[in-house]
Amino acid sequence: VQLQASGGGLVQAGDSLRLSCVDSGRTFSSQFIGWFRQAPGKEREFVGVINWSSSYTFYAHSVKGRFTISRDNDKNTAYLQMDSLKPEDTAVYYCARYLGGSYVNTNSYDNWGQGTQVTVSS
Repeated sequence: VQLQASGGGLVQAGDSLRLSCVDSGRTFSSQFIGWFRQAPGKEREFVGVINWSSSYTFYAHSVKGRFTISRDNDKNTAYLQMDSLKPEDTAVYYCARYLGGSYVNTNSYDNWGQGTQVTVSS
């Protein structure tokens, strides 16, 4: 079972974009979901995470206050609302299931999907 991210595209600096992450499995509502991104030539980096009930979220410093993670367990879908986008937000964005351990470590997650490209022009 993989999580599939979608909703990426080409936008201008200052624009907003909402990404979706759909889980085809049966355990979505009990899982923490994390968002990561990977820019060309760089390592995959943590963006944020949400717990199963939406009562807790944690964000990377670089996106805090601009990005918001939410989820709809009835639709098996998590969202990443991205506002005030900057060119440095350009990356492939991924969602994944949290297994335990450090929130910011990619090894703490599995069920990575293919990701969705976000390009922010200046």
